[in-house]
Order: sequence, then structure tokens, then C-alpha cells
Amino acid sequence: MSETLTCISPIDGSVFAERPTATLQQAKDAADRARKAQAAWAARPLQERIDLVMAGVAAVGEMNDEIVPELARMMGRPVRFGGEFGGFNERASHMAQIAAEGLAPIEVGEDATFKRYIKRVPLGVVFVVAPWNYPYMTAINTVAPALIAGNTVMLKHATQTLLVGERMAQAFHSAGVPEDVFQNIFLSHDTTSALIADNAFDFVNFTGSVGGGQAMERAAAGTFTGTGLELGGKDPGYVMDDADLDAAVDTLIDGAMFNSGQCCCGIERIYVHESLYDAFVEKALAVVRGYKLGDPLDPDTTIGPMANVRFAKIVRDQIAEAVEAGATAHIDTFAEDDGGAYLTPQILTEVTHDMRVMREESFGPVVGIMKVTSDEEAIALMNDSDFGLTASLWTQDLDRAARVGDQIETGTVFMNRADYLDPGLCWTGCKQTGRGGGLSVIGYHNLTRPKSYHMKKVTK
Repeated sequence: MSETLTCISPIDGSVFAERPTATLQQAKDAADRARKAQAAWAARPLQERIDLVMAGVAAVGEMNDEIVPELARMMGRPVRFGGEFGGFNERASHMAQIAAEGLAPIEVGEDATFKRYIKRVPLGVVFVVAPWNYPYMTAINTVAPALIAGNTVMLKHATQTLLVGERMAQAFHSAGVPEDVFQNIFLSHDTTSALIADNAFDFVNFTGSVGGGQAMERAAAGTFTGTGLELGGKDPGYVMDDADLDAAVDTLIDGAMFNSGQCCCGIERIYVHESLYDAFVEKALAVVRGYKLGDPLDPDTTIGPMANVRFAKIVRDQIAEAVEAGATAHIDTFAEDDGGAYLTPQILTEVTHDMRVMREESFGPVVGIMKVTSDEEAIALMNDSDFGLTASLWTQDLDRAARVGDQIETGTVFMNRADYLDPGLCWTGCKQTGRGGGLSVIGYHNLTRPKSYHMKKVTK
């Protein structure tokens, strides 16, 4: 039975878009078409697949003037920031540039008797379940390399960003990617689980909540379907005693508050050496007090509403519990804070790891700041988490950053940077943040399987 997916705009709570879900049979038929189309797509020359994918990427760029306000209406990001095409294009372009290397056979050896090598072959049908917070950039992380590697792709986007998959499919089809090779599909949770359990896909890439990732694994149990999961995060920043204070404040606070704090690798907790703590807090407060909360369609707005009222409630509850337990909330309520999706960005001090706001994912415009006395104390606090996506270290000493980074349980270590995805590096996490890895050469390895050739020559 078909259901209706409804995108509620955080701007004013109105219905922005609705789409009916596919029935289970319609979804199975779509997956069958993807499977039947895969061999012919993989048989095309690599450069042809690259050219078609990059033409699809360019076609998305041509829609950017429409996409930017559409994103503001769907998930609240201010139009002043210009959308996601820069990162979308950067990631796809990098994967196109390294495709020949990432997919090249591994030559083991050849002599008069034997030729031996390992090929990378596509998995088949790749199912991408994308999140709403960076709906284009997160989707392209897998869509581009999966298609380039010779897989067919089915994309299911979040209800909050209901129109993104349609946009991408329209762009890629207009560029010449066959319709059955890249499909956008609207699915209910039950139909999604049924398809995975029925071995409709050869690989599932999911970005979302820990609970969502667990549901994906349960659906895939016993099917031997591979999964790549990017789940929750509670990313720390550590400001050492020799840090560039102004740069650390500007970058870490932006990393905590940009996109209303709704970033996979956003900064959610900050540890500052005691010698810089007071100055850091003072400068951080000045930055946040200068934000303009409001309608994301207004070019003067610097921080928009959270994507959904229920997301804002989680953040408000965490802040209230922390304050009741002894934390100090420094930012007075903004006049535009409506108690709903429009939420005052907040900085908390006197926080401890007994508080939810320092342990559970907030995914909103709030950050707790703690004073530390040593690298050892900071490392222990950074590792005192169920999550591990990124950690941001601030120091002028590269060796020190590497030494501290080696001891942090995380997927990516940044030095003097935060909240950025470098497509040349593997995007990965540990603990409850998930498993697998995207982008880089490793991204290609995770979207293909090795196939070994042991060829004995006929000799007389």
C-alpha cells in the first residue's frame, strides 16, 4: 500500500511538498530494472561513465539558482550561503580524477608460465539512503563513485529534503545516464526493510541516526548484503596552549553553529587549555551574539531555523537539563526564538560529561566548553564518547597534533581545521558513528569487490 511522504517547511510549518511512496511491488520492479541494467552500464568504457556522471553533476549546477531557495524552504539553511554545489562538484570531480587509479587491477606478477592479477569489479545494485542536512553533498559521496565504478544506483532521500533525489535524477538523466541506471525512489520504512531483506541490493549506504543504522543492519541480517553506515556524532575540538586563539574561536564556533548545528562532523564539545580558556569563551560569546536568527530566505539571516520542530525540542531539552544540573547558558534568548524551529544558538560552560548535552548527539546550535590542564586530560575527555567521526586539534606543533591524534578514537583528525570533508581522504568513523568508508581510493574499494585471476599459460 502506498503512503504519502510530507515535507514540512521549517520556515512557517506549512506543507512544502508531498510524494506518494512506491508499493512493495513497484519497488521490487524498480530494483529488478536496476539489476538488469547493471551489466550493460558496467560494460561501457570507464571514461564514458566518468563523462556521463560529470555531465550529470554539471546539470545539477545549472539548477543551483532554483536549488538554493528550495533547500531553504525544505530544511532551513540560509540562502546567503549559496547551497552545496561547490562541495558537490569537488567531491564528484575528485572521484572522477582518481577513478582509473582506484579501479585499476593489482598486478601480482607475470612470467613465462603465469599471469596473475586482481581486478576491482562492481558490486551490482547500490542503494543510497541519504540524509537531509547536506542532502546533495552526502548523496554524491556514494552516487558518483558507485556509478563510475559500474554499479547501478537507487537513491532514497529523506522526507525533509523530498525533492533532492528528483532533482539529481532529472539532472543525470538529462546528461545521458540511463533512467534504470540511476533511479530516485520514494519508500516507506517498511518497504525499505523488505527490499533489503529480500536481497534487492548488493550494497546499502546509509547516513543517519544510530537507530536508523541498526534498522538497516537488522534488515540485512543473514543476506550478506554489505553496508556502509555513517551514524551519530559528538565531535570534539581541543584548543592547546599554543593555539592561534582567534582562528580557533572562529573555526570551532562556526563548526558548532553553521547550518544551525546540523552537520555530521559539526563541533559539539570543546576543550580549551586553562591558559586560553577565559579568552576563548569571551571571543566565542561575541561571535554567537552577532548572529542574526531568522527567515532563511532573507539574505541578511546568518542562522536559520532547525529543520524540524522536534529536532529543536531535543536541543532545548538538553540545554535545560544541563542548566538545571549546574551549567551556565551565556546567550540570552533571541527575539526571533519562537519556541519552535527557530532556536537561539547557545554556549554552555560549567558542563560535565554527566550531562546529556556533552554525551548524546545534539545536532543543533549548542556547544559545551570545558577547561583542561593537559593533553592527557583532553584525550581522556575526547575519548569519553560513544561516537568517533572527527576531532579538531588546535596547535602550532605538527608533531604534537599527530601524537595526540594517534590516541583519539576517531575517524578523522583535523589540525587547525574543522567541519570539512576532504575527498582525498577516507570518510569514516568508529564506535557508534558507524562502519565502512567513503570517498578516496578506499571509497572505490568499498563499492567494488576483488576478483582474482590466476592464468596459466599453455607452453610446449
